Amino acid sequence: MKSLRVFVVGAGLGGLTAAACLRRAGYDVTVFEQAAALGEVGAGVQIGPNAVRVLQEIGLGEAFEKVAVRPSSLDVCDWKSGGIINTIILGETYEARYGLPYYHVHRADLHALLASAFETMAPDRIRLNAKCVGLDQLGSEIRLTFADGTTAVGDVVIGADGIHSSVREGLFGPDNPRFTGMVAFRGTVPFERMPPGMIERKGYNWSGPDHHFVHYLLKGGSLVNCVGVCDKKDWRVESWSVEGDMAEFRREFAGWHETIQSLIDGMDRCFKWALYDREPLDQWSRGHATLLGDACHPMLPFLAQGACMAIEDGYVLTHCLRTNDNVVDALKAYEAIRLPRVSRVQLGARERGKTLHMTDPKAMAERNARNAADPELRTREMDWIYDHDVVAEYGAL
Repeated sequence: MKSLRVFVVGAGLGGLTAAACLRRAGYDVTVFEQAAALGEVGAGVQIGPNAVRVLQEIGLGEAFEKVAVRPSSLDVCDWKSGGIINTIILGETYEARYGLPYYHVHRADLHALLASAFETMAPDRIRLNAKCVGLDQLGSEIRLTFADGTTAVGDVVIGADGIHSSVREGLFGPDNPRFTGMVAFRGTVPFERMPPGMIERKGYNWSGPDHHFVHYLLKGGSLVNCVGVCDKKDWRVESWSVEGDMAEFRREFAGWHETIQSLIDGMDRCFKWALYDREPLDQWSRGHATLLGDACHPMLPFLAQGACMAIEDGYVLTHCLRTNDNVVDALKAYEAIRLPRVSRVQLGARERGKTLHMTDPKAMAERNARNAADPELRTREMDWIYDHDVVAEYGAL
């Protein structure tokens, strides 16, 4: 099916990846974004080999390499002593194991690459200030209605509009998220503010009672991305854009290793959001509309695969539209391929969160001993995620 008018609702990482894949495959694609300007939050994202394959296939490999950082390893550290519990070797080891490296990148840098790739292929096809408030199935077509009263009629709608997806609600009604009791703080620190030798070109995961703290480098090593997660019952706002209180952030990680204190002290500001969990959906598509990324499989951040799964989604969806005779069958095929994999990742992220946020000292010690005794354990556990190659499986666009 080549002559389809495809509407992508949402210009985040997943929506723009899908738009770029679809346009590269020859479809007439328009992206509708509710914000007044394109942009992403000022935070880092981890991109595993499974998603890098897609970025390379759509022509972004070289540009991505320039803006991303290749960490040499991931050190898992004790929250108080700073002692290394185990080290997961990344770098050349991951490249040899999976065929491609593991990267850290600023979300805004990756977002800009994807937006540029799509706009180069389809100038003036990103519509801003376009908040979708309704959709109607019209036989072989589908109509979107926007907050300003305008409408657009196309052949396929892809809801890539995030955890609070209006497309998902229009198709299936409101969702039912469950508050995990965990809250995340995030912020960035200019590398130059850190004491010499304290931060290396690697990732760090500090594990303590009811808390953990992750940090890694962005922007060629000039910026440190930080996320601290704690058990906290009194904050339930699920938004990445709510500013947090630096004093509160410090209190939550008081007594932690001096590296964590230096990182928090080096921040000018932080943001705070509540972590919600959702059960995997059993259906993504209805008629000529489907969902993608956080709109259909929002996941906790503990496997660092949210963006990667959305990137894979866009590639597989394009393949299904190309290889099926009608839209309904194509969307059913897409759902059948993707839903089992991302549901497994969703549930795996939930379980990983439990492992990170133990409270019993004996259980924590046993966990740390297992990791120390078998440094490759975590790598083997992630093989099924990083080995997955949608480009090889479904062919070039």
